Amino acid sequence: MQQKQMNIELRTKTGTGVSRRLRNEGMVPGVVYGKGLDPVTVSIKSRDLQDAISGAGGQNNLITLVGGGSLDQNIAIVVDIQRDPIKRTFKHVDLHRINPNEKIRITVPVSLKGTAAGVKEGGLLDLAHHELHIECLPGNIPDSITIDVTDLKIAHSIHVSEILLPAGITILDQPKIPVVSVLGRAKEDVPAAE
Repeated sequence: MQQKQMNIELRTKTGTGVSRRLRNEGMVPGVVYGKGLDPVTVSIKSRDLQDAISGAGGQNNLITLVGGGSLDQNIAIVVDIQRDPIKRTFKHVDLHRINPNEKIRITVPVSLKGTAAGVKEGGLLDLAHHELHIECLPGNIPDSITIDVTDLKIAHSIHVSEILLPAGITILDQPKIPVVSVLGRAKEDVPAAE
């Protein structure tokens, strides 16, 4: 997992007009909250937020907050980003302050490795779950959970319980849920014409 830094500024004024003005100045209004912490309103440069969530980890990157009074040097993770539906610019961000020694629950993308045997036989690969819910220490958050599909045959699936994980990571999804399958029918022997 990547460790990033992001400058934040405390703000005392809130409301639609204030948020609109901040966005016009290239800033993103946000809130930092966490265990034992009253929500704190902040503003962040749009470019700094983009840099903090860039890379393979995306929104799961651990971010060291710089500035912001008592929040200085705290570690946070992005919980939610609201974007303009057309321009895709940032409208608001929610940050969760975390303790590096306490496990957190987070969603991580699934990536597939290899070409399934069933696909080579004419089947269709179906990724039913693009993300999985996991629990681990913040320093152990993987960029993605990789599943090797090389041996996957037609009409077979890889379930949550069959996924190999690094030590310290627990999947919270139901064990019997199929994550990836190969759809199609196995080729049947066609009788020779007489």
